Amino acid sequence: MMPNHSRTVFEVFCRAADDYGDRPWVCVTPETASAYGIESGDVSYRAAGDAVTSLRDRYAAAGYGPGHRVGLLLENRPTFFLHWFALNALGVSIVPLNPDLRMIELSYVIAHSELVAIVAIPSRHAALREAGSVPISSPDDMPAPVAPGGSAINEAALLYTSGTTGRPKGCVLPNSYFLAAGAWYAGLSGLGTMRFGVERMLTPLPLFHMNALAYSAMAMLMTGGCLIPLDRFHPRSWWATVRDSRASIVHYLGVMPAILMADAPAATDREHAVRFGFGAGVDGKLHAPFEDRFGFPLIEAWAMTETGAGAVVAANQEPRHIGTYCFGRPGPDVECRIVTDIETDDQGELLVRHAGSDPRYGFFREYLKDPDATSEAWADGWFHTGDVVRRGLDGSLHFVDRRKNVIRRSGENIAAVEVESALRQHPAVTAVAVAPTTDPVRGEEVFACIVTNVIPGEALAQDIVRWCIERLAYYKAPGFIAFVPELPLTSTQKIQRAELRDLIATLTPHDTRFLKRRSA
Repeated sequence: MMPNHSRTVFEVFCRAADDYGDRPWVCVTPETASAYGIESGDVSYRAAGDAVTSLRDRYAAAGYGPGHRVGLLLENRPTFFLHWFALNALGVSIVPLNPDLRMIELSYVIAHSELVAIVAIPSRHAALREAGSVPISSPDDMPAPVAPGGSAINEAALLYTSGTTGRPKGCVLPNSYFLAAGAWYAGLSGLGTMRFGVERMLTPLPLFHMNALAYSAMAMLMTGGCLIPLDRFHPRSWWATVRDSRASIVHYLGVMPAILMADAPAATDREHAVRFGFGAGVDGKLHAPFEDRFGFPLIEAWAMTETGAGAVVAANQEPRHIGTYCFGRPGPDVECRIVTDIETDDQGELLVRHAGSDPRYGFFREYLKDPDATSEAWADGWFHTGDVVRRGLDGSLHFVDRRKNVIRRSGENIAAVEVESALRQHPAVTAVAVAPTTDPVRGEEVFACIVTNVIPGEALAQDIVRWCIERLAYYKAPGFIAFVPELPLTSTQKIQRAELRDLIATLTPHDTRFLKRRSA
């Protein structure tokens, strides 16, 4: 493992560049190269190091330094890492921007994070200019000059995650967050053991999420491996990409095994070099059949943007209790409590913290500009996850449900109240309540119960969804809409969330999922 005395992401990268030189650091597959209009092939640690040094010097000359935040809208292009490492060398924090965000969402993130500049692909410049008055440059341009920043903030990145109060929360992630995540993953034992200078890790997960940014990238740096970031998950060509890229580790979301299992078995199903998959949310009914068919284990894990590696749990050791939604047993560096409503219950909300003298080690530092939310999350010295789990007889943890009013669709967390807030602005919507409903492919889908002041019907449902997609990222729009005469409310006119879930099980909604497509 890399020496643990590195203090920043940049220092970890420099050590890797010195130690592994001509070994491949990033691989661009032909399919991803075609999607992005860039060259395919491997990029060595040495070549990446030279590019980072050049970028660092350009940023320094333009005045970038501690106290600054720079937005990166570069999707999963390798240049994302080059800019991140160069900025990190100067004490600048990055704010990865989700390319699916609409103008209203981008405006909020740009203003809330106080970006001094944005580096983005040219096709997004016009939308970004509409969203905020921040200097925008392309990845190969000279950086826009900036005024001196404030005091050093020891912040490597600011990631936005959907909360339960409508507006996304900005999770402040210090350098130690990323170092802890990489060290944890690089040091995983059992089924997840990594070989130094050998592994090739393929991930279709986005770099604006912590999985690819903190775990995949940092673990490859710390083990001298090669990261293979795809532009997205392509089901039809997945196995050809896995084989041709010589991937030895793949990352997944629960939706991916379900899609891959839908294809007919083939003689080539085991013609690959994959040693294990790492992810979360695989359907319990498909877990064992997937492993039997494709010949490698899917290691289920649990973590949140907020917890990082401070309280990560993974099922990398047997018994894994396949099919029970087990995500492993907490290691000695994690303390867990399960808070139940009834003393005899065997399940409840999961509370976590890091063992030892610093219970927040490896966690996010705070929610930006929201000390009350930070304090609430850490009430009584434990981080309240909002996830309901049960503990097995051997100490294993099994995921049950989510207490927070969040919908988990294809790996994206969607705050129900954010969608409700947007839908309420539609002129035909009198009242609305949003909840998750089961989806066989996406895991969960957005279900909206709407009280309307006009004649309801399919045309209105589609109009509402199209209207919503113009204002929110496409995946947040309702996949199902049911028009109802009234909503289940409390005496104080708040939505009764438990009754809402029961209600939607009895309704026959309009299916609007076909309208939810990523823009070109």
